[in-house]
Parts: sequence; C-alpha cells; structure tokens
Amino acid sequence: MNPSGSNPNVQQAWFSLLKSRTAGLACFTTLILVWMSLWNPTFLAWSNLRDIAVAAAPVCIISCGLMLVLVLGEIDISVGSMMGVLAAAMGAMASASRWHLPPGVAMVGTLTLGVFIGAINGWLVAYLKVPSIMVTLGMLTALRGVTEVIMGGQWITDLPPELRSLGTGTWLGIPICLWVTAAVVLISLWLIHRSTLGRRIYAIGSHPKAARLAGLPIARTQCLVFAWTGFLTAVATLVSVPQLSVVDAGIGVGMELLVVTCVVVGGTAVSGGIGNLSGVLLGALLMTMISTVLIFMKLGENATYWSRAIQGLFILGAILLEPWTRSRKKP
Repeated sequence: MNPSGSNPNVQQAWFSLLKSRTAGLACFTTLILVWMSLWNPTFLAWSNLRDIAVAAAPVCIISCGLMLVLVLGEIDISVGSMMGVLAAAMGAMASASRWHLPPGVAMVGTLTLGVFIGAINGWLVAYLKVPSIMVTLGMLTALRGVTEVIMGGQWITDLPPELRSLGTGTWLGIPICLWVTAAVVLISLWLIHRSTLGRRIYAIGSHPKAARLAGLPIARTQCLVFAWTGFLTAVATLVSVPQLSVVDAGIGVGMELLVVTCVVVGGTAVSGGIGNLSGVLLGALLMTMISTVLIFMKLGENATYWSRAIQGLFILGAILLEPWTRSRKKP
C-alpha cells in the first residue's frame, strides 16, 4: 500500500493532465472567464457569449484545415487573402449590381474557387517542389491584388437575403454559422481519427523519409490537404462575410496570423507530425475571447494593436515550447 495514501495511477493521471496543452488552454480560458465575470458581469451575458462564439466560428473552420497543413509539415499563409478574394467573388456573383447570379450558384462558385486556389497551392508544393512558405507568400500578395481588381475600388452592399441568412440566421435558436462550424469539426474529427487520409497525414508529417520509402502518395496527399484548406476557407467566407454590412477589399486581412496563432498555440508543431484538434479549437476560442476582453477594457483603436502583439507573443511562446511538445506522445 502506498504510504502516502495516494494512488500512483491517479497521480500519473493528474501529471499527464497538467502536461496537456489542451488542459492548460482550458484552464487559462476558464480563468479569463472568471476574471472578466468579476470585473464586468455583463461579459457572461448570453448575447456576449453568443457573439464570441459567432466571431470564433470562421477562425475555427479555417483552423481545422490549417492544422492538417502544419501536421503535414507545410504552411499556408495565404488563407487571409484567399478569404478576401472569395468574399469579393461571392459578392460580385450574387450582387444585383454586378453579375446577379442566383445565390445557390454564388455559393457553389465560392466553394469551387476555394478548392481551386487551394489545389493550386498544393500542386505547386507537391509537384514543382516549391517550399510552401514561398508558394503561399506569393499567393497572399497575388490574391490581394486580384481582390482589388474584382472590387474595382467600390463596396458591395446588396447581398441577397439568402446569403445573409448564412451569417445572421438561426436554427433552433442557434446561429447557422455555429451549426456549420459543428459540422466541420465533426468531419475533421472523423478525417483525423477514422480515415486513411488522416493516418497518412500524420505519418508523412512525422517521418517524411519513411513515408516516402513506404510508398505513401505524398504528393497527392499534399494536394488534397491544401485543397481541403481552400474549401474550408470558402466555407468560413460564406458564414462570416454575410454578417457584414458591406463587402470590401479589406476582408481577411490579418486572418492568416490569427489562424496560425490558434493552430500553433493549440499544440500543433510547426515542424509537422503533431496536432490536436481540441487544442486548436480552444486556441481559436481563446484568441477570440482575448480580442473581446481588450474591447471590454475600452482600449479603442489600441485594442487591435494589442491583439496583434499578443498573437505574436503566443506564436513565439508556442514555438519555444515545441521541443517539449515533441517529446510527448503524439496523438
């Protein structure tokens, strides 16, 4: 019998929990909620919590794709500009003052364009062997220019009600964008834990040379993952942009930094092979909550600057912790 009266298995379980990045994020998020509720009780009002969840929805959706890119050992910093060009294209297709296509056609066109852009990124990385950081950096700049061309220096303000309902509508009292986010999360969980593709992604990210020797289709997997990220970016665009009063060329600016922060802080290793979806989702919720906290602190325009500074510090801290993260058992 243990002389201390404690169970070694229980001690080991608690130790493992304390080492978990996900548990740490959950505790930190809870502490922020408790602190803000004491400082300003209205922070926990249902309307505010709903707004936080709605704001986090597109970040969570894109993060589900970008996490797989990082697990694969690659990076995609073009998602913000991709979101911008997809918003511009969606607005142009659906607007009565532009192409005036049916809302369903605009939605399908937006999703198709997202897959196409993602597939181009994947093709350049997989078959032309261009480093993903260079491919997506170039795409970041190119897509932002294309966005400006599509917008033509004007705003789009007349999106049809069918599209606006994706961002502002509810079903069973819950915003539609949250239902879409839940569906994306469930599909991502199945993809990661139950599919052959998910196991292949982790295998390639963990041991690229061994995966190549084993005959795994590395190039095809890279194309699929980048295309999937493009598709999810299009989904995020469809559920977030209709919430805005106007579509402008600045949509998506800074989104790439925010999503990378969420994914890395959530425990995904930038060198590949390690990634936990629950940690990534908590990271997205935490970063969105921090932005809301800064607004509640009445920092005005400085809230945006502080938010970016915090994102940078979180990325740096997560990278410094990566050797410790990699020493732990991979999921």
